[in-house]
Amino acid sequence: MAISLGPAGDSGEYTPLADINVTPMVDVMLVLLIIFMVAAPLMMVGVPVELPKTAAARISQPKKPVIVTVNREGRLFVADQEVDSSAFAARLAELRAADPDAIVYVRGDRGIPYGRVMEVMGRVGQAGFSRISLISEALPGEAK
Repeated sequence: MAISLGPAGDSGEYTPLADINVTPMVDVMLVLLIIFMVAAPLMMVGVPVELPKTAAARISQPKKPVIVTVNREGRLFVADQEVDSSAFAARLAELRAADPDAIVYVRGDRGIPYGRVMEVMGRVGQAGFSRISLISEALPGEAK
């Protein structure tokens, strides 16, 4: 409870101030909010149950992505096979015909110019792939 420091009225007595200080309440509420934001995902662990057996077909595994690599010398690789720059478009067209919904991951050495990686990404897009991603390494000590 806070008190007023100035005299109230003619008597000169101090009277209590009837205002509520909400700062401590806001502090407590923010701390509780942070606690619940951190703890809520941890409480989403499933309940252990014994699942019944079934003869239904399994859900298919995700498709293996196409990995395009540009090494330090600027040479192109599709999967682990080196591809000549002139044959790159034809190889991508083959992969597109085999799987139109394939995901393409582009890996580029950190020593090559950024423009070279963007050129390769553009050529992958021109081949008809719409799902293209860049691959990088996580910083040491970062969460994976």
